[in-house]
Amino acid sequence: MKQLHKQASVNQRRDEEIPSNLASTYSPKALKHPRSLPRSINYLFKEQRLLFILVGILIGSTFFILQPTLYRLGPSDPNNPTTSISRSFSTAHDLVPKPTHAKVGRVPVGLGKRRLRIVVTGGAGFVGSHLVDKLLDRGNDVIVIDNFFTGRKDNLVHHFGNPRFELIRHDVVEPILLEVDQIYHLACPASPVHYKYNPVKTIKTNVMGTLNMLGLAKRIGARFLLTSTSEVYGDPLEHPQKETYWGNVNPIGERSCYDEGKRTAETLAMDYHRGADVEVRIARIFNTYGPRMCLDDGRVVSNFVAQAIRRQPLTVYGDGKQTRSFQYVSDLVNGLVALMDGEHVGPFNLGNPGEFTMLELAE
Repeated sequence: MKQLHKQASVNQRRDEEIPSNLASTYSPKALKHPRSLPRSINYLFKEQRLLFILVGILIGSTFFILQPTLYRLGPSDPNNPTTSISRSFSTAHDLVPKPTHAKVGRVPVGLGKRRLRIVVTGGAGFVGSHLVDKLLDRGNDVIVIDNFFTGRKDNLVHHFGNPRFELIRHDVVEPILLEVDQIYHLACPASPVHYKYNPVKTIKTNVMGTLNMLGLAKRIGARFLLTSTSEVYGDPLEHPQKETYWGNVNPIGERSCYDEGKRTAETLAMDYHRGADVEVRIARIFNTYGPRMCLDDGRVVSNFVAQAIRRQPLTVYGDGKQTRSFQYVSDLVNGLVALMDGEHVGPFNLGNPGEFTMLELAE
């Protein structure tokens, strides 16, 4: 306690010794006033730094603007790699075509040589594989969709390794998402032997498969071609059949899974065309023959050929007076491509206008 009291008295004496004039003149340090401009701007204005920056930008811009012109105007020196590179870039740029804003799927007549991305369902089959050959020869990119129920990889093996060809194992009864310009829908068993083997599968392919492909065409704006059949006329009473003929059909027969399935597919195509503005084309295919036919598919030409190869008697059903028309597969493919590139919806009969009886064909 004595020590604390002594310290307090010492402090009191020190306060008394401070002159009064010094105590009155003391004041705290004045605060710095903020500068009127930010430090970065003041830095630019000092010593004309801003002027030097602007001059540098001007010189650099002038150099980059005049450099291509100087290269084009200057003499071409084969020993100067810079000049040759600049000239090659300029030439390549000049060759790049100007982009066109054509509506997807709407291919004008005569524009067959434009490179398109095309999907062919059932492209591993008899007709489909020949169509793929044609489309690839035209320089298009082709995607084949097939579940190989009746199609064969052997029909397409010569395209393996082609960068513009793609093969997808898929059943069109299930939806698929692709980006294409055109859709050729051929997927369906086309011979009595095959579509009678699983009739429910056949009509599902005709109905659900067509529905899925039409939905894809609507979604991406692609043009859609349906390969229908002359069987939509049923047991016709008119010969030859015109497209305006409605047919003489049996909706409950053994072949109805194919006949009525194709009729329903045509109905779906026209409904999408009228209701959703989908560009559709409908082809009714008549009897076709040519390479890659399946010898045991039950059709008359293949039956006769198979029996002739095996040196068996040719089988003619009934009185042999039934009439059919026959066309070669390359003619059919040309017709399909022309229909797709044209501006008419159809339906169109694709076949030979001349008909033969089965007896005449056998002879």
